[in-house]
Amino acid sequence: MSSSTVDSPAGETAAPGYRPGRTLPLRVEALRQLRRRRTLVVGGVLAVLPLVLLAAFQLGGTPGRENRTTFIELATSSGVNFATTMLFVGTGFLLVIPVALFSGDTVASEASWSSLRYLLAAPVPRARLLVRKFTVAMAFSAAAVVLLPAVGLVVGTAAYGWGDLKLPTGASLGAAEALPRLGIAVLYVFLAEIVIGALAFWLSTATDAPLGAVGGAVFASIVTGVLDAVTALGSLREWLPAHWQYAWADALQPQLEWGGMVQGVVLSLSYAVVLLALAFRGFAAKDVVS
Repeated sequence: MSSSTVDSPAGETAAPGYRPGRTLPLRVEALRQLRRRRTLVVGGVLAVLPLVLLAAFQLGGTPGRENRTTFIELATSSGVNFATTMLFVGTGFLLVIPVALFSGDTVASEASWSSLRYLLAAPVPRARLLVRKFTVAMAFSAAAVVLLPAVGLVVGTAAYGWGDLKLPTGASLGAAEALPRLGIAVLYVFLAEIVIGALAFWLSTATDAPLGAVGGAVFASIVTGVLDAVTALGSLREWLPAHWQYAWADALQPQLEWGGMVQGVVLSLSYAVVLLALAFRGFAAKDVVS
């Protein structure tokens, strides 16, 4: 079925009362995505992970310190430290999965269920459909990024008490100062993951296989992480989103540093704009038959 048969613009033959701007409200799309099993599974897994890590510490004792102290070795110092450790553990791969899942599954799943053409025949304008779906995907992605350290903060405070944030450098931040700094770090992680969401979303508009879109974005994240470890690439690594994925740690230094985070966000959003443009352009001309 061609695009002209499923979502032709409203004209003189449009149904009385039809308003393109009122089709597919955000709350409707959000409720549809919220009720899906994968959303509940992802939320459950992220909520349980801090408990799993806590159990590991309880069974194995205080994390040992090796040659270089990391946030993991300081996880049991306070609730804020435990939350920071959860963010540290999630950065790089763990939080990539829900972002890629929410973004890559959203359009491709409709095509795989043969329901996409019915949405367009509602008729929902194609651009509006993509805007709604990507907005909801990013909202759920943000919730996933926030959920992991938030649950970690609650669990860690209950287990280790409320105290200062101890840093790998040996310095520390008062809990009252560390909490908003941790909020900045969480915001940065979400903004840095938008490029993964945009890539998964583009792939979702180009394929009818949700796993292909999700897997493609996750694979790309892994590849860029591997390339970033190749020091022979020199300054070229600065063009890789993975190069800046841990820049959020600058927000937790005694003197807050913005440089790395600004570069990471600019790079992520720049790539995201290009990928979203490809998604909208390709989907506008796509022959939707499912």
